[in-house]
Parts: sequence; C-alpha cells; structure tokens
Amino acid sequence: MTAPATPALREMRWWDIDPVLELEKALFPEDAWSRGMFWSELAHSRGPEATRRYLVAETADRRIVGYAGLASSGDFADVQTIAVARDHWGTGLGGRLLTELLAAATAFECAEVLLECRVDNTRAQKLYERFGFEPIGFRRGYYQPGNVDALVMRLTDPSTSLNGVRGTEING
Repeated sequence: MTAPATPALREMRWWDIDPVLELEKALFPEDAWSRGMFWSELAHSRGPEATRRYLVAETADRRIVGYAGLASSGDFADVQTIAVARDHWGTGLGGRLLTELLAAATAFECAEVLLECRVDNTRAQKLYERFGFEPIGFRRGYYQPGNVDALVMRLTDPSTSLNGVRGTEING
C-alpha cells in the first residue's frame, strides 16, 4: 500500500465547513462541533482585527483530510481544535498542522499556548509533548456526553517549539 500524497495546508474558508463537519462527526461523534461553531470561529479569522487562525489540509483531489484552529487573546492562545482523518494518521500531518498553529500564535505575539485534550487520547498527548506542551491540570467532565475529563496542557514561548522548521506554506 502506498502512502497518501502530502496534503497542502491552506486557510479554512466558509466553503470548507461542510467537508470539515463530515470529518468532525467521523472523528468526534459524541462531541462534534456544530456548523454554527465553525462559522463563529471563521468570522474572527480575517481582517486586521483577526484573533483566530483556521487551516485545512487538502489532498490533490480536493478532499479535506485535516483541520486545525487557534484563538488568541492578549498574551495567550488556545488550540481550539486539531483533527486528522484516520487514513492520514502517522503521516506527520498533525505535526504540520500544529506547527502552523504555533507559527500563528507567534505572529499574534502570544507568550503561552494552552489546549485541552481528552485524557483518553494518548496519541494527541504524545504529539503535544513532542512540541513542548506540559500537563498543568484537568477539567473534570469537560467532554460531554460521556463526562470525560480533559487534560489541560501549556506551552510557554511557542516560537521556541518551531525550531526553525515550518510546514508547507499556507495559501490563503
């Protein structure tokens, strides 16, 4: 079996919401975001007052196989979401998306980046740890339904985690 071609990363736009929702529901069936949540986030991602950065990973045949989003506020940024289609797990796509979010946090001049991760999602936790995120606490019953706890992780100075290596340039 051949490895999938490397998807291109680009800015998420409104026309990506439906395919992103399909992937969202496939990966997070119990706590998937709604269409309105994505619309709201994208509304804050453009223009001089933008506080969000949302990306999609798109294959050559225009299939969305990943997405990620970051919100910034003052000195802090929060990884809102990051997801990769199962057939692209282990390809480095999650790391590429996270690299772009950290570059956005650096551009927003954020000193720290926070995120929440399901306590049972060790795959994601390992990715975040490779980038220097450290556990700092829990949010009990954060993921509903199911009452699953979230592990809160923090990265100080996101620019140091980039190590001079960037993913594919974003076409917006």
